[in-house]
Amino acid sequence: MKLSDFTFKLPQELIAQEPLEDRSDSRLMVLDRNNHSIEHKKFTDLLEELHSGDCLVLNNTRVMPARLIGEKPKTQGKVEFLLLSRKKQNQWEVMVKPGKKAKVGDVIEFGNGMIKAEVLEIMDGGNRLVALEYEGIFEEVLDQLGQMPLPPYITKQLEDKERYQTVYSKHTGSAAAPTAGLHFTHDLMKKIEEKGVAIAYITLHVGLGTFRPVKVENVLEHDMHSEYYFIEEEEALKINSAKNKGGRVIAVGTTSSRTLESVADEDGYIKKSSGWTDIFIYPGYSFKIVDALITNFHLPESTLIMLVSALAGREFILEAYEAAVESSYRFFSFGDAMLIK
Repeated sequence: MKLSDFTFKLPQELIAQEPLEDRSDSRLMVLDRNNHSIEHKKFTDLLEELHSGDCLVLNNTRVMPARLIGEKPKTQGKVEFLLLSRKKQNQWEVMVKPGKKAKVGDVIEFGNGMIKAEVLEIMDGGNRLVALEYEGIFEEVLDQLGQMPLPPYITKQLEDKERYQTVYSKHTGSAAAPTAGLHFTHDLMKKIEEKGVAIAYITLHVGLGTFRPVKVENVLEHDMHSEYYFIEEEEALKINSAKNKGGRVIAVGTTSSRTLESVADEDGYIKKSSGWTDIFIYPGYSFKIVDALITNFHLPESTLIMLVSALAGREFILEAYEAAVESSYRFFSFGDAMLIK
């Protein structure tokens, strides 16, 4: 399986740079795997596609405003941090730009000293382990100083940080949003539940590895990143109940899909669990629990387009992407959505 098997041509102007004013105003391409059909709808038409007894599975992770711009007090040289993961209470692994300005022992200040970071160690791959010093509650200080770590293909900063959060976000810990969920509004979710569709929440903290390009031509040689997840017992019961009653398990986003497939047993049932997953889903994979998927349009040659190709078939996905380009769909994080059923 070659990396070039998952490429397509995308005009730059179709990469959405900002979210729509109304979240649910986006378009929805519906792919039917049984009859190989493609329909063009609105996202609010999702109501027509869901049936009583189905279970919609949402990732309720919340994005940290993890991008910090600071300086070295002595030189005033600018330094950018991206918080990746907490190692101890006040120790973090961070990505630094430019790296040459962050040597072991250096101290960098953010917000005129509201946060001070001492570089403790240069880690494998060039990231730094830093010790943070601050007063008060870290999350509140970070919310005041930090910016959203938007993907590299988005060049505009958000005026409203909440537009890079789902309306149901709850557990802070992600370096990127589960973007398929950005289309949902409270009103739409209420209508979905009124139709008899169960809504279950799982948590997977999305890492920056989700944007890491695949650099090997043989896809099977790719080293997949690892991400932390947890599923509560009550949510697992909702999902299993829908399955027992013949309803579909519909994952919202590739992050929900990866979590569900990581924990499902061979019969397609899940239980309360937590841990780290580095599951890599590509064509040839047999899904154990996911019956349908709501997702955005993904980067060429990414692990995400490989996952949707595993569910719908590579040729069908590339055909759908070609149709999306012809119909001027908006691509990537702030773009339009696809339902694979």
